[in-house]
Amino acid sequence: MTDTGPPPPSRAEQRLRARDLGIKIGRLDPGDWNAITDVPGVRVGHVTLNVGDGPLVVGQGPVRTGVTLILPGEKVAADPVFAGYHVLNGCGEMTGLAWIADSGLLSSVIGLTNTYSVGVVHDTLINLAAAAGLPVVGETWDGFLSDIRGTHVRPEHVRAALDSAASGPVAEGCIGGGTGMICHGFKGGIGSASRVLSADAGGWTVGVLVQANHGQRALLRVDGVPVGQAIPHQEVPDPFDAAWTSTGASSSIIVIIATDAPLLPGQCRRLAQRATLGVARAGGLGENSSGDIFLAFSTANRGLVKACPPGQSLAVRMLPNDSLTFLFEAVAECTEEAIINALCAATTTTGIDARTVYAIPLGRLRQILQQHRRLSE
Repeated sequence: MTDTGPPPPSRAEQRLRARDLGIKIGRLDPGDWNAITDVPGVRVGHVTLNVGDGPLVVGQGPVRTGVTLILPGEKVAADPVFAGYHVLNGCGEMTGLAWIADSGLLSSVIGLTNTYSVGVVHDTLINLAAAAGLPVVGETWDGFLSDIRGTHVRPEHVRAALDSAASGPVAEGCIGGGTGMICHGFKGGIGSASRVLSADAGGWTVGVLVQANHGQRALLRVDGVPVGQAIPHQEVPDPFDAAWTSTGASSSIIVIIATDAPLLPGQCRRLAQRATLGVARAGGLGENSSGDIFLAFSTANRGLVKACPPGQSLAVRMLPNDSLTFLFEAVAECTEEAIINALCAATTTTGIDARTVYAIPLGRLRQILQQHRRLSE
């Protein structure tokens, strides 16, 4: 199978990130790349599978899927970090959470893919020694556009994503695990954002990456503006317009949060909870059939499993709980902006049986926000 990258836009419109459009979410400043990779040591790699057109033939395509890997640092399997998670709605999967809950440690590269490829990503991370014990792999459903039952993600794709993992700007939209995803009735996928606290608040960095495959069109809000209501199905077709009214159907969002602030596992869990606020600010509800799972980790404490004689202790650092409010704000802002970045970067995509999911029209988005005077100078 050939990795051809994201499909091209069906309309001649350059895709831009939210801030390139003048959309400024919140009051905190982003890092250099406005991405999860602004947290030192964090890297991201993608492999995108975009092959074939026409009717669905299970095992043959069309294929609109992939895998995204988030590396918390060098050799995390041997040098784990503190972590915690939160489940807003549990109609989804992220492997390895039971051990994170019990131990408070993340000892795995984090994989994101489609629902039926969790197993191959999980097994390959073990074979690549990219996890100690229990790999962490999250999923969302891309079966509307892709031959999901064909299980097209292979071990070589996971290896390639690992090999490609890098710091710097993070590719967004129809890429990696986000290739076939749908968000608020528009084309969705991967999005990222970051915030750097002021020196008075500690100067810590928070970064978020989302795999956005959730939400109802009518509820989409961008910086508080009801954009979804302003772009109805009649203007830009919503593939699930009928489903919302008949079943309230939904899908899922995975949120990965990284920070260099020194946090204990329980504090990481509290950060993960605040992703809920960012999802809600963009219009997400955590619907009954949505798998909304959020994982946060801190890169600050290393050497947590180094050789230590029985009965002796290891020194760790932590922030006082009174200092966490600034980080909570950063997580909420990053999550909201990462979702909007996923929407803005994604391109119109046609998949199985000529099903088409349209990208949010950026010109129209700007017009709506200008009418509400919500664009920065």
